[in-house]
Amino acid sequence: MKERLYSYISAIINKKFGFTKKINGTADHVHVLFDIKTSFSISETVRVVKSNSSKWINDNLNLANRFAWQVGYGAFSVSMSNEEKIVQYINNQEKHHERFSYKEELILLLKRHGIQYDEKYLWQ
Repeated sequence: MKERLYSYISAIINKKFGFTKKINGTADHVHVLFDIKTSFSISETVRVVKSNSSKWINDNLNLANRFAWQVGYGAFSVSMSNEEKIVQYINNQEKHHERFSYKEELILLLKRHGIQYDEKYLWQ
C-alpha cells in the first residue's frame, strides 16, 4: 500500500503543483520533499493532496474503518544546500523513528528552532 500511496501523492503534486523530490513515512505520518510553483500556496497544495489521497485510499484499499488524515500539517522550507541531508532523513524514516516518536521529534524540532506552539493543536 505504501508505494502505491506515495506514487499517487507524487502524481498529484507533479501534475499541478510542482515536482516531488522524495516521499516516505511511517504508519503515523508522511514526509514529502517537493518544489512548489510560486502560483500555489502550501496550504492549497496540502489540502488537495490530503483530500484526493484520502479519497483514493478509501476507494482502493479495503480498510476496516474509513481513512482520514489529521486536520493539521507541518510545512518547513529547506535550503538547497541542505536538500541531500533532508532526502537522507526522509529515506531513513523507519530507522529514525525507532529512537524518537513522531510526536517527540516534532516537539524537539519546534523547540530547537524557537517556534512557539500550543500542544493541544499539534495532534488534531
